[in-house]
Amino acid sequence: MNRRKLLQLLSKGAAAGAFVKLSGGLAQSKIPQGATDTMKVLGATLREYGERSEFEKDVIRYISPNLRSRHTGADFSPLEKLEGIITPSSLHFERHHGGVPNVNPADYRLVIHGMVERPLMFSLQDLKRLPSVTRTYFIECAGNGQNGYRNPPDMTLTATRSRGLVSNSSWTGVPLSILLKEAGLKEGARWLIPEGQDAAAYTRSLPLEKALEDVLVAYAQNGEAIRPEQGYPVRLVVPGWEGSIQVKWLRRIQVTDTPVMSKDETSEYTDVMADGKIYAFTWVMDPESIITYPSGLQQIQRGFHEIRGLAWSGHGRIRRVEISLDGGKTWKQANLEPAPDALSVVRFKYNWVWDGRETVIMSRAWDEKGNTQPTQEEFFAKWARNNRYHYNAIQAWRIGADGKVVNGDKTLAGAPARLGAVGRGGCGGES
Repeated sequence: MNRRKLLQLLSKGAAAGAFVKLSGGLAQSKIPQGATDTMKVLGATLREYGERSEFEKDVIRYISPNLRSRHTGADFSPLEKLEGIITPSSLHFERHHGGVPNVNPADYRLVIHGMVERPLMFSLQDLKRLPSVTRTYFIECAGNGQNGYRNPPDMTLTATRSRGLVSNSSWTGVPLSILLKEAGLKEGARWLIPEGQDAAAYTRSLPLEKALEDVLVAYAQNGEAIRPEQGYPVRLVVPGWEGSIQVKWLRRIQVTDTPVMSKDETSEYTDVMADGKIYAFTWVMDPESIITYPSGLQQIQRGFHEIRGLAWSGHGRIRRVEISLDGGKTWKQANLEPAPDALSVVRFKYNWVWDGRETVIMSRAWDEKGNTQPTQEEFFAKWARNNRYHYNAIQAWRIGADGKVVNGDKTLAGAPARLGAVGRGGCGGES
């Protein structure tokens, strides 16, 4: 790359000046004592299964201390500590209702029954010999963003605790449509009732139309077997829809003409609107984005920074992400890295030079259907302030003159002192 192109890339010279200054600073740095000691001895031997470096042990999921039991609840992916768009399997967020079962794959069976011509039973090996596909999809808990209901805002919020109940993986499995075609659907079949093999016998209702469109019966994640906490040996992947319907440890699917109206789609995972109405079956996840750098509790210095973050939508591809550097007064378009599939997380970037003055930065995403993120005020004009799900309002970060980054959300005028499912802990134990 020639100098002219580099200067254009770095925001018409301003960012370039910071970059050149930074490069000069790096060139003057000294090599730490002992930095090359590894060149004097043989390294570690070959091993059967790789592990991450001992210096990365702080990259872990966040588990709220408020959980009454770790058998039910959720933990959060460390979004601000991850790179690219694929979430490592070991850091994919968790959401359980009865703990993680230990299912022996040799004993595993999946039953399809109900309104079908031929009830079927599949072993894991049966599933693996059928036609398969690999797709990159995000999975997001419907309760992601519950911390956004707090009033006044939680100043200790991080990107992880703001939106860490979303993860993005490469999934491999059999299209559910193939299994249903093999079983033969009877006239009048409209719904599927998948059930998990966990202690809660977790059950949800899935419309047949969606099942025939793009749902996977998945057995692999990121190139290897699905992790136990993600549903080993088999789970449903329902692209773009809330995680609560993507049943893990899948043991049977009943085909019916009506939804089952289970506990987890009546008392849970329903949505309270501002006018008092309560909606069920609000499956699709609306567009969201989160700046992961700079973000909550991070510390930055004056000069050049690449603002980075993640965006996703259950309605289709993210087409545009905009960045505001003045608390939402004006917006500038960020650069998007291409995503492999329509319902995948995308990464956005924006070159910026911070001049040391206090500022509030934000991001908002637009998907291919024209949907975008609301402000907090717009969100609460639609949704009740004691709702628990589908929070997708714009997340703001305030950067102080000292370079410390904190939650930039505003206190909502006229709102209760505490919002949301206070005392109930939410799916992540945050209240």
